[in-house]
Amino acid sequence: MKISSAELIKDLKARTSNVLEELKSFKNLPEVRLNQKLSNDSWSMFECIEHLNMYGRFYIPEMKGRMEQSNHPVTSEFKSSWLGEYFAKSMLPKEKLNKMNTFKDKNPMGSTLDFSALDELIEQQEQLLELLDYAANKNLTKIKTSITISNLIKLRLGDTFRVVIYHNQRHLEQAKRVLRSISN
Repeated sequence: MKISSAELIKDLKARTSNVLEELKSFKNLPEVRLNQKLSNDSWSMFECIEHLNMYGRFYIPEMKGRMEQSNHPVTSEFKSSWLGEYFAKSMLPKEKLNKMNTFKDKNPMGSTLDFSALDELIEQQEQLLELLDYAANKNLTKIKTSITISNLIKLRLGDTFRVVIYHNQRHLEQAKRVLRSISN
């Protein structure tokens, strides 16, 4: 996939802004509802949120650090790698989500959670918006970031942004499905 860097950043900022607004609306819900589950082996809304926090704690500093260290000249076009494209597309929310196994260290099931988890994720979305502004003057193709599943694999910065932001959207949709189900 080839896209103008400006268009990619514009799209990712819009997606992140939407996630941020929806998360803020969760602050109006009772804490007990945010901790409610559909079954013993499903996640509550707070667990969906904490799962995203776990990834954000890795990716936000990783992307920021790589951008700060980079001296690659900025380019107007972003070109995804085949692996980045695969990971990004697999994270996009779909009508019928393909179930994915979560790595044990990123599985929040059974955690005791409260509004601080939601506050952290809201803060992370604000940080992502700042990083996207910063990335507008960076080379989204040449800057590479580490990923959580292997030290051996690096993704292009533009792909990493896509994976993280699509993953946020995916689990926000999951949290909203939980809310609709427990409300019925």
